Amino acid sequence: MRTLALRGGARVAVVAAEWCDAFGVVTRGRVQLELRDGEPGPVLGRDAGFWLRGTGVRALRNPGRRTARVRIVTPRPGPSHASQHTPTPVTE
Repeated sequence: MRTLALRGGARVAVVAAEWCDAFGVVTRGRVQLELRDGEPGPVLGRDAGFWLRGTGVRALRNPGRRTARVRIVTPRPGPSHASQHTPTPVTE
């Protein structure tokens, strides 16, 4: 498990290879899902869980001012998951 911290207004791109089989849970603040076509998706609050694989989400965005946190849960590391990386925040 790892925790992703998103400062107010921050955006993190969702790269399929980095999020393979990952499940996210919002543990603090709110996180908005950004869809592949650039349209805003739902805003998820504390304790909301979500899969990213195959959902059409291209980024996570913090719509608030305070830091939001998302706990990322992935399967135990093994040969098929050895190349996973921590998602990297991006700026626009």
